[in-house]
Amino acid sequence: MILFPAIDLKGGQCVRLKLGDMQQATVYNTDPAAQARSFEDQGFEWLHVVDLDGAFAGHSANGDAVEAILKATDNPVQLGGGIRTLDHIEAWLSRGLRRVILGTIAVRNPALVIEACRKFPGHVAVGIDAKGGKVAVEGWAEASELGVIELARKFEGAGVAAIIYTDIDRDGILAGINWSSTLELADAVSIPVIASGGLASLDDVRRMLEPDARKLEGAISGRALYDGRIDPKEALALIKAARAKETA
Repeated sequence: MILFPAIDLKGGQCVRLKLGDMQQATVYNTDPAAQARSFEDQGFEWLHVVDLDGAFAGHSANGDAVEAILKATDNPVQLGGGIRTLDHIEAWLSRGLRRVILGTIAVRNPALVIEACRKFPGHVAVGIDAKGGKVAVEGWAEASELGVIELARKFEGAGVAAIIYTDIDRDGILAGINWSSTLELADAVSIPVIASGGLASLDDVRRMLEPDARKLEGAISGRALYDGRIDPKEALALIKAARAKETA
């Protein structure tokens, strides 16, 4: 079980959105590289990065900030937002990125995702962002008619490293993870699922350590970490204790 701290990039700064609305962005740090170092120093093992501008533009828009992050931390980094081609994927992986997260293209061109998994095994994740139970694309700006589980099942057996599932209706408002839909997705596919959107407190961390949630790879936390609602030391201690119990 992994707790992924999030760095969302808008205009080269670390921000958090409210309900996926680019007009409701709170700036938390003007130096993404420093934020990445801080998360590593706190004991986090991974980093989740989203190029918000890139997600809307359809191409990398915060490349300099991402490269600075990669140079600043030894932690593995997964990146989503505006990655739409095999060339994009290869370019980022060659710079030291551990995983690319494909969202819009997973809806528009699932065959490309499958090809990417074949070409870059273990380095491709799929981002499924849902609003009202339907998949949203283009930086959450457009809704599709595709159901979450329907989309996820397209990639069974393809070698997808993980599915990052975000409930947009809870993102950035500290309402708590949508555990019912997240666990329903995890039950429906064999691909590891990472919960995203709404993680609000240590109670959510404890919830993801319950037996029925152990199937998840982990969860992503953003605003709750930046606002101090989750103490990193306490959260990571809970996870460490749960891991020790599993291996005992």
